[in-house]
Amino acid sequence: MPSSTIRSISITVSDEDGAAAAPTRRPRAGRRKAAARSLGQRAVRLVARWWPVLLLLPAVALLLFEASRLRGSPPAPATHASSLGRLDPTTRLVHGVREPCLKLLGPKSLTNLVLPKGTKHDSVVKRITYKSDEDDYDTYHSEANSSYLLQHAEATRFNLFTGFQTLAEREDSLKVNETVNVHCGFYSDNGGFKISDEDRRYMRACKVVVSTCAFGGGDDLYQPIGMANSSIGRVCYVAFWDEVTLSTQEAEGKVIGDDSMIGRWRIIVVKSLPFVDQRLNGKIPKMLSHRLFPEARYSIWVDSKYQFRRDPIAVLEALLWRTNSTFAISEHGARSNIYDEGKAIVQKHKATPEEVEVQLTQYRQDGMPDKQRLHGLKALAEASVIVRELTPAPNHFMCTWFNEVGPCEQFGSHKESKTSYTDESRVVCLVIFSPNSSADS
Repeated sequence: MPSSTIRSISITVSDEDGAAAAPTRRPRAGRRKAAARSLGQRAVRLVARWWPVLLLLPAVALLLFEASRLRGSPPAPATHASSLGRLDPTTRLVHGVREPCLKLLGPKSLTNLVLPKGTKHDSVVKRITYKSDEDDYDTYHSEANSSYLLQHAEATRFNLFTGFQTLAEREDSLKVNETVNVHCGFYSDNGGFKISDEDRRYMRACKVVVSTCAFGGGDDLYQPIGMANSSIGRVCYVAFWDEVTLSTQEAEGKVIGDDSMIGRWRIIVVKSLPFVDQRLNGKIPKMLSHRLFPEARYSIWVDSKYQFRRDPIAVLEALLWRTNSTFAISEHGARSNIYDEGKAIVQKHKATPEEVEVQLTQYRQDGMPDKQRLHGLKALAEASVIVRELTPAPNHFMCTWFNEVGPCEQFGSHKESKTSYTDESRVVCLVIFSPNSSADS
C-alpha cells in the first residue's frame, strides 16, 4: 500500500446519532454534580467545625501588622516622672485654629521687664482692715463666754483662726465700699498656723511669690521649670508643709537643706494647723497669700498636684499687666454653672444633699444667676491656678471667699461652688475680678 499522510477524517453525526449517544454522557454529568454537592457539604462541615479559628486568623494578622508598625515607629513618650523636665507647648482651639494658651514674652524681652509702679486700677476698695480678737477681746476671752465659744466652734468651723463671723457680718462683708473691715483668718495669735520668725522674715522680703502647699502627707513636690535667668532672683517659690508632710517626704529621701530649700522651693513648716479637715487648712495659703506675704505685690498659687512650667514674670505680664487686670483664675474643666457643680458634689458624695441645698439656697437669695457663661467666659472656676495682684480689691474678694469655704458651717470646703460672679456693689463670688479680668489656665 502506497505511503500516504492522513490529513483529516470528517465524521458527520446525524440527529438520531446524537440522540442515541446522549445516554452515554449523562452519567458523567451526574457524577460531576454529585461530586460538587459532596465538596460543598464537606466545606460546610469544615466551616462549622473550624469557624472560631477562621475568625481568629484575621485578628492574629491584625496584631502582627500592628506589631510590625510599632517596631518601626519612634520610641514611646517618656513616663510621667521623666516628662516633668519637658516644656511641652500647651495650645487650645480658638475658632477652629489651634493657638498657644498663653502668648508669653521671650527671655530677651523679660530681661528688661520691670514690675509696674503702683496700681493702675481705679478700684472702689481703697483700704482693707482685718478683724481680730483685739477688736472684741472682752467678748471673746471672758470666762463667761469661753464654754459657749468652745461649743460653738465644735458645732461649726469657727475657731480662733477664723473668728466668729455672724450672718450679719457676712452680709456686711460682701458690700463694696472705699474702706472695708472683714474677717480674713489670723483672728487671734492663739488661732494656729504658726510660722517661725525666720520664715516670716523670708516671706516679708518677697515681692513676687509662687506658692503651693501639702498638708497631711500630701502630694509630691514638683520642681518649677521654664523660668528665665532674669526671673530667678526676683521670685520666691514657697511650699507650705506641716510636720506630717515633712516626715513623709523625709522618709522618701526628700530632705530640706541647711538653707531651708529643696531645689527652687523654700520649705516653710507650719505648726498648729487650725482645722481637722486638711482641705480647709489648704485654703489658708491658697486664698490668704496677702496675709502671709504682707509686702508682696503679686502672687501665683499652684495646686500641689501640678508642676509650674512657665516663667512667673511672663505669666504676670500676659494675664495681668497686658490686660490691665488684677485677678486671673483657671476655668473649670467639666462644668460651667454653680448649680451643676452642686449636683456633682452630691453625686460624688463630697457633701450631703441637705448641706449643698442650704448653700445654693443662700446663693439664690444673694442673686447669683444660673447662667453658664458670664462676660464670654465660664461662670465656674476650678481654681487650681490663681494669679493676682495683692491690692485691696482682690484681697477683699479673697477674704470673703475664704469665709465662704472656711468657717461658715453652712458653706463647706468645696471651692469650685463659690466662684461665680460679681456686680458693682456686692462681692458674692466671682470668676473674674473687676475692673478688668482674665481667666486662663
